[in-house]
Amino acid sequence: MRPVRLAVIRVIVVVTAILGINYVVWRWLFSVNWDAWWIAVPLVLAETYSLVDSLLFGLGMWRLRERGPAPAAPEGLTVDVLVTTYNEPLDLVMETARAAQRIRYPHQTWILDDGNRAELRELAEAEGIGVITRSDDWVGMPRHAKAGNLNNALLQTEGEFLMILDADQVALPEILDRTLGYFTDEKMAIVQTPQYFVNVPDSDPLGSQAPLFYGPIQQGKDGWNAAFFCGSNAIIRREALMQLGVSRYAAEVEEGVRRALRTARSVVKEARRTLGADEEAVRQALDEVLHDIGRARRELDRGTALMDVTYRFQQRVADIRRRLVAADLQALQADLAAIAGLEELAGSDATLADVDEDALAQLADREWSPLGAVETVDALIRAIDVDLGGEAQPVMPMATVSVTEDMATCMRVHGLGWRTAYHDEVLALGLAPEDLQTMMTQRLRWAQGTVQVMFRENPLVQQGLSVGQRLMYFSTMWSYLSGFAALVYIAAPVIYLTIGVLPVQAFSVDFFLRLVPFLVVNQLLFWVVADGRPTWRGMQYSLALFPVWIKAFTSAFGNVFLHRPLDFAVTPKERREDTGHRWDLVRPQLVAVGLLLAALAVGGVRLAVGQAPPVGTAVNMIWVVFDLVIFSVVLQAVRYRGFDPAGQRPTIPRGTSAARTPHDRTTDAHPDDEQGAA
Repeated sequence: MRPVRLAVIRVIVVVTAILGINYVVWRWLFSVNWDAWWIAVPLVLAETYSLVDSLLFGLGMWRLRERGPAPAAPEGLTVDVLVTTYNEPLDLVMETARAAQRIRYPHQTWILDDGNRAELRELAEAEGIGVITRSDDWVGMPRHAKAGNLNNALLQTEGEFLMILDADQVALPEILDRTLGYFTDEKMAIVQTPQYFVNVPDSDPLGSQAPLFYGPIQQGKDGWNAAFFCGSNAIIRREALMQLGVSRYAAEVEEGVRRALRTARSVVKEARRTLGADEEAVRQALDEVLHDIGRARRELDRGTALMDVTYRFQQRVADIRRRLVAADLQALQADLAAIAGLEELAGSDATLADVDEDALAQLADREWSPLGAVETVDALIRAIDVDLGGEAQPVMPMATVSVTEDMATCMRVHGLGWRTAYHDEVLALGLAPEDLQTMMTQRLRWAQGTVQVMFRENPLVQQGLSVGQRLMYFSTMWSYLSGFAALVYIAAPVIYLTIGVLPVQAFSVDFFLRLVPFLVVNQLLFWVVADGRPTWRGMQYSLALFPVWIKAFTSAFGNVFLHRPLDFAVTPKERREDTGHRWDLVRPQLVAVGLLLAALAVGGVRLAVGQAPPVGTAVNMIWVVFDLVIFSVVLQAVRYRGFDPAGQRPTIPRGTSAARTPHDRTTDAHPDDEQGAA
């Protein structure tokens, strides 16, 4: 990174933070119109949200890191190149696999065919390309989509390093030569390269390219050792993944055992409470169980092996159970159904970390007979023993807690102390969605996966991450909450122009002296860090896709906390039939445009007849016009008919390997299914 440029960026970051904090604090203390709290409070909350977003962005830019060329690739490393596929057209998959074969550094190419297609295997093996499909262990087990496909392949390959490619990402021959050198650092786990799409015109009507993310944002995260794994075009050290898989396996089993022991303690104490004065022998037996539960928990705290703890505990409980068999045969009948349900847990498809808390609470509160209580304790521990009976394989290095496996996996790798790098050079050429519906499905998947990770493994509380890493992960998750702020930014000017309700106390000199400098400097920061990369399309879609972001949040919340099925569809893999202009896909945006236009007309009339203050009306009209310009992108997206390779060719970013290597790609569009960026 050039020292002068970095110094300029840091000065702008500081000024932006000072101006932004000054404005928002003043808004909360002196400018909220409490008489119209129903719009005033949402607006100031939205502004606070935007300030936090700006501060997190500035924090990332504080350590913007331009790595330049990587060290030379060491000789003799073993590499497996993995091309993931499910139902993509055979010619698409084979083109990607053949390009992978042509990579110059010695390696083995594998197609991971989750569709188990005999015709694909025949084509691949005829050209010396390996094919890996799911083993029989996966029959009847949770498949975990792409994460499961990769986890299955990890146990069937042996290379020291893995390069992951989606079925539509054609790698250039020099990709490994340009990236393996980073792994001379023995703590380097992942090297991510950009995802760039060759079937996108320069106007980029669907916002497919991500020049801000695959550039300054990733470079900023790289400066904090938080560069993201984005699911494709990445090289990964196997050792890091396997360490992650083993450590997560051990952590999940231990947490499952601890939860079972906590519930077991409640069950036994409830059974003990119901004993009569003449049941001293039974009380003594239950006290022994309580003592053994406490001893097992203390052994776990001391780091005793889980298998040893659970085995000894089961043996002691079995001995006590034999002594109680004759004590309560009649009451035992009432407990059999609940105990049988517990025993089925070991064969269910729930993971250890997902044992239902409500179900455990019901067990703890139920009135148990003494023998029933002991049987329940034994069944609880057996249900979450160390064999992970509900999964196809016990070790799952790729995270399965989200519909996108990449962010969660990378965050866990960082938590173990590994490093990642972002290599800012286009070394693979992909295909992007060419219709609005496919693009929106893709963005919904990205957002859902990110919000799922935020709910399940909030980086702010994850052990092993530095403060900078926590904030870099959180900043991307935070950005997907922008849909709610967008609703307020649309509603506020409409309300003022139509009914005259002002969410601020006044459009005073103080208001403009605080707001305008903050907005100007904030945009200056984007302009400086972009360094000539186009960012306007991304800014448009951050607001224009507000219904997608809201749906992603609500559906992920329902999935994680209410255990509802996730309302999402897999990104289509083939170009859709031309069904005309799909205005129905952007109905909420069209309603917003209609309201904005109506507000503009009403505001103009009110101003003309002297019913509206000139300054406030002018400010809100400018605001409405800005929103309309933002929403104009959805009109372009609906009318977009796909990329015409004969009409124009995309501009490959300057200074990249792709700019120097001719590579023609004109097959139908197939979108990247992986994690999006804020």
